[in-house]
Amino acid sequence: MSSPSPSSHPDPSSSASGSTPPPTAAATTNQDGKISTLPDETLDFAAKVFDLARKGDKDTLETYLNAGLPPNLTNSSGNTLLMLAAYSGHAPLVRLLHSKGADVDRLNDRGQSPLAGAIFKGEDEVVKTLVELGADPTKGEPNARDAVKVFGAKQYEELLGVSPSSANEEKKSE
Repeated sequence: MSSPSPSSHPDPSSSASGSTPPPTAAATTNQDGKISTLPDETLDFAAKVFDLARKGDKDTLETYLNAGLPPNLTNSSGNTLLMLAAYSGHAPLVRLLHSKGADVDRLNDRGQSPLAGAIFKGEDEVVKTLVELGADPTKGEPNARDAVKVFGAKQYEELLGVSPSSANEEKKSE
C-alpha cells in the first residue's frame, strides 16, 4: 500500500472523527508583495490551464476564457497564457488570447517578451502573428530585435526592421 504524497489531501475515511478535513491551501506572493492563500484545487486548476496553453488546446481555453478566465493570467514565473502559447508554437491560440484581451507585450519576471521567446524558439508562424497583432519588437530584455541578432535569426530581420546595416549602426551608437 502506497502512502499519500505530501500534496494530496488526507483520506476523509481515515479521519478518527469521521469529519472531512478542511482543504489545504498554499501561500503565494502577488505582484504587490502581499501574501495570498489559494486552495490547492485552485492552484491545480491554474496549473492545468497553463499546460493547456503549452499544448495549444485552443477549444478548451476558449471555453474557460468565455467563462471568465483572465486572458492575462500569469504563473509563478510571470509567464502569461499567451507567452506559453507563443513559446510553444501555437499561433492560433496566440490569436485567440489576443482577441480575448491578452497583452502581446506583457513581459515575464525575467523581462522576456512573447515575441522574443518565439524568435528564440524559431516559431515563424507565431512571430508573424505577434507582429501582425502589434507586438512591439523593442519590448523586453533582450528585446525581439536583439534576439534576431543574438540568435542569428535572419529570417525575421525584414519583418522586425532589423537589417545587417542597421544592426551595425546600433552597435556603433552604443
